[in-house]
This record gives sequence, structure tokens and C-alpha cells, in this order.
Amino acid sequence: MKLETIEKEFKEKVSAKIRLQEEGIKRYRVFTPFMFDDGDHLSVVLKQDNGSWILSDEGHTMMHLTYDIDEKQLQQGTRNKVINNALSTYSVSNRDGELFSKIINEDYGNALFSYIQALMKLTDLSFLSRERVKSTFREDFIACISENVPEDRRKFDWYEATHDPTGNYVVDCRINGMSKQLFIFALNTDDRTRDATISILSFEKWGLSFQSLAIFENQENINRKVLARFSDVSGKQFSSLETNKPRIASYLQDVLKAS
Repeated sequence: MKLETIEKEFKEKVSAKIRLQEEGIKRYRVFTPFMFDDGDHLSVVLKQDNGSWILSDEGHTMMHLTYDIDEKQLQQGTRNKVINNALSTYSVSNRDGELFSKIINEDYGNALFSYIQALMKLTDLSFLSRERVKSTFREDFIACISENVPEDRRKFDWYEATHDPTGNYVVDCRINGMSKQLFIFALNTDDRTRDATISILSFEKWGLSFQSLAIFENQENINRKVLARFSDVSGKQFSSLETNKPRIASYLQDVLKAS
């Protein structure tokens, strides 16, 4: 199919602002009006690959997402589900970070339409809503602890069965094997911080031997009075999971060595 015909299909199916520019043998840059929230345009190339014509971002989209999101987080949890669902819905393949779609039966227009739809779905990951971010905090917390603490030394959603058989005072993760067990709390709201305060006071009343660690999603979002009450009873605190992962890892390693 002639280049002029392909460009015409692109304009009719997707946007009149699309244009093609030849960049080499059987390779064309596809300029579109679509962009990330920071103003960076999507990168799309039409090229021949192993005898087939494909649309490819040549790894640009995933690389751009890592500007705001840790690469490991894109490979797990809610974010990974969003990526896989978008690619599956629009028949886009992921080849080591390169997102590409084959042109079937010379249907260039519809192929580009679906491809752009998939990439735009992924750009949503750069500005997740507050509720979506909250849902990933728990997953990110579990991933962080799991990466740094052996499975036989950790227990998520732990509670003290003797004094609390119904599990009213839950610890997000308990680390065992030390003279003083470590209770870790994952905190992202005022209510969660209040609950953690009450739990620690209850553990003290029961005479448990423990030390506590609080990991916040963003401590600045917690009400000052709520945070002050919690700080009166808590041990070590990290103000943000995302910005303190190396320090958290180091702290956990020191705790495990002290066992």
C-alpha cells in the first residue's frame, strides 16, 4: 500500500493531525497529537519487522512511565493489571518493554486506532487518582517487606490470638525471631493511624514484648493531632514508603541481624 494511502487511512480513522515521515528503509515516524500529561508526545513508528508491518513505540512508553513510577511497581499489583488489561484489550504485545501491534490484512487505520487507545490507557498510570494510589500503597508495602524479610520471619495481617481472638488489633506485618518482635504498620489515612495508636496501646497493656515501625504513604497528609498522638506511642517512623525504600531496607536488615 502506498504511503499516501496509509496516511489517509490514519487521518480518517484516528485524527486529521496525523502525518507520516520516512526515516529509513521500510520505516516511518507516525506523528500524532496524543501526549502524556507532561506534554511529551506518544512515540509511534510504522516499520517492517520479520516480514510484517507493525506499529511500535520502541520502548518509549514504558520508559516514560518509569519517570514517575518505579519499574518494579509496573511489574506487579494494580499497575501491572492495568498494563496487561490494556494490551490484551487492544491486541498489543509487549516485547521486553517494546509495545507493538501487527498490521492485519493491511487494515492500517483501525490498527493505529487500537494501538493509540492502548497507549493512552497506559498514560493514565502517570496520574492515577488518589483512590487508585491508595489501593497500590498496600501492595507496594507488601512488596517492600517481602523483598527484604525472609518468608519464615514475617507474617502479614498478624494479631495476638490469646488476647485478641477476633482480630480487632491487626498488625500489618509482624517480624519474628528477635528478643523483641517488630510490629510494622502501613499508614495512609487518619483512621489507619488512629487504629495503629490504639493497637500499640493495647499491646502495651497486654504486656507484649515488641518494638514498632510505621511506614507512611505520605506522612504530610496525616492530621497533625492524629500524628502527634501516634508519635507519642510509636517507635521508628518513615514518612514515605516511596522515597525511603533504601532506608527501610537497611533498617530491616539491621533488625534481622540483631536477632
